[in-house]
Amino acid sequence: MTEKDTILKQTLSEIKAQVAAGRSRTRPDAPEGEALGKEFWQNARMVMPSSKTSVHLRVDSDVFEWFKNQGSGHLTRMNAVLRSYVEAHKNAP
Repeated sequence: MTEKDTILKQTLSEIKAQVAAGRSRTRPDAPEGEALGKEFWQNARMVMPSSKTSVHLRVDSDVFEWFKNQGSGHLTRMNAVLRSYVEAHKNAP
């Protein structure tokens, strides 16, 4: 399976229909995100994903377990935290 095979684009109404029909893996009690508003979209920027590098990384067990307990996608979330750190420190002396 390639990355393209795992990417789905659906409208909110399509997702709600799947949830109502019991065909979604989304938790029924998952909260809806707040509306972002026009200002968010006016300042939004497109960020194309860069290529990934596979690494063996040793992290503290409790850190890994915390991310893993948040559900599927824990490695993606760990990468997002690292990305945020890099972005925040890029221009540091």
